[in-house]
Amino acid sequence: MEYKWMALIAVFISSLMGMINMNVVLISLPAIFNGIQIDPLGPNSFQYLLWILMGYSLVTATLLLSFGRLSDIYGRIKMFRLGVIIFTLGSILLYLTPSTGNLGAIEIVGFRMFQAIGTALFMANSSAIITDAFPLNELGKALGINVVAIMSGQFLGLILGGILAVFDWRYIFLMSVPFGLLATIWSFKLKEISIKDVKAKIDIWGNITFIGGITLLLIGVTYGLMPYGNDLMGWNNPWVFVSMVIGLVLLVLFPFIEKHVESPMFDVDLFKIRMFSYANIAGLLSTITRIAVMLVPIILLQSVWLPLHGYSYASTPFWAGIYLIPLTVGIIVVGPISGKLSDKYGPRGIATIGMIISALAFILLGALPYNFNYIEFASILLMMGIGGGMFASPNKASIMGSVPPQNRGVASGMMQTLDNTAQVGGMALFFTILIIGITQGFPGAMTNSLTSIGAAQLAPSFSNIPPSEALFSAFLGYNPVDTILSSLPASVVANIPGRVLTTLQGTTWFPSTFANAFIPAVRESYIIGAILCILAAILSALRGEKTQI
Repeated sequence: MEYKWMALIAVFISSLMGMINMNVVLISLPAIFNGIQIDPLGPNSFQYLLWILMGYSLVTATLLLSFGRLSDIYGRIKMFRLGVIIFTLGSILLYLTPSTGNLGAIEIVGFRMFQAIGTALFMANSSAIITDAFPLNELGKALGINVVAIMSGQFLGLILGGILAVFDWRYIFLMSVPFGLLATIWSFKLKEISIKDVKAKIDIWGNITFIGGITLLLIGVTYGLMPYGNDLMGWNNPWVFVSMVIGLVLLVLFPFIEKHVESPMFDVDLFKIRMFSYANIAGLLSTITRIAVMLVPIILLQSVWLPLHGYSYASTPFWAGIYLIPLTVGIIVVGPISGKLSDKYGPRGIATIGMIISALAFILLGALPYNFNYIEFASILLMMGIGGGMFASPNKASIMGSVPPQNRGVASGMMQTLDNTAQVGGMALFFTILIIGITQGFPGAMTNSLTSIGAAQLAPSFSNIPPSEALFSAFLGYNPVDTILSSLPASVVANIPGRVLTTLQGTTWFPSTFANAFIPAVRESYIIGAILCILAAILSALRGEKTQI
């Protein structure tokens, strides 16, 4: 077998397992929380949800640049191999999580962060290893095949998480072990052909400002979404304000520091290359929109559409993954084709059309009612997958083909860092939009709905649900009505007419009520997604066609 295909197989396996692992918990959180005996509506549960979801991406994003620099110094294959080994050990630790309750949740967060160190190591080198191995006229095709692993892995994680969680939540982490072992064994077939930069040094100040800035900013956003005192959200918490301000200051300082250190991990001068800068910014915007495609439909399906169509709350996480399959199909079919076409015709036109298609898909999603026809929904998802598949591989080929060979390690790390930072930022952005929307609309929707069934006296109790808890229950496919009723005095519950109680505990009342508060925020998210896609399309059209030899 030619070396270039050996390299691509190793990278494909690692990319697939990394992306599956990144999103597998999106669907399997109900099983995880049940398995470690955490009350989904408990006082600490929402922060555990956010850190289990975002901690992995945060660590990956903050370490990619440093590891890209280390790889330029010590060798890409060596760092890649170390990454898959650490990832595999992290998967085993997650499977063996020993504790339950709050300690169990903390262990899962910690083990996922350890696992993310491995992910950052192999992701920082993946595109560079492919670029080293393939000639420029085949680079788009090779990156396109790897894009299938990256993008389809994100959505395959949703499906596999739903299937495996039915049996045992630990299986979702055990699943990664065979991938990790295979990638480790295969990595020994690779050879070091990159150009080492032995004069480079570790960028200490760059690491401090970048890692500190992103971490503090995310901590501020996380706790800003949670109740504080008598407020439904924590934006008045002084520690939230301080954390976000310091984080923003550090991130503003970061590029200035990188201009003056001896061996910057983020080579700002590469942004003088128009194709590199435009393609990276377009990729960042596209990744943010991809989070909207995953996060918002999952919550909509689990909290509203599936219960309204007779699915039990316990089964909604699994079926949400199944109903998102058209998105994955579009990516898998189009990704390799778009890469091959970009080799022949250039990346600019194909990537631009891909983002235009994605923008149109967002507009069509925003026009759907909450009780939509699934055929229409699936068709739009397929369209979204086609647009994303058309954009991703030509865009990555633009980035990696625009820099000299000796800068590919740094360029790969920068590209992956921006991508992972966009994932963390996108999750924080759309969680914020959804929670603010629910905060504004939930009390009124609840009062109107309760009044319509003759239970207006319950409005004060039901309307005071913190928006984070309402969104959390929706995200987990969990009906909070029973929990709310159990918190009321027995005398109050005893006076609720049987007809009203049956309505409240059914599968349609809460989803319909929640939808009235939730749908405006969903549409706002889709509008933002469409705008970002249009901006990405403009940048793609303006990037130019020049690449390195």
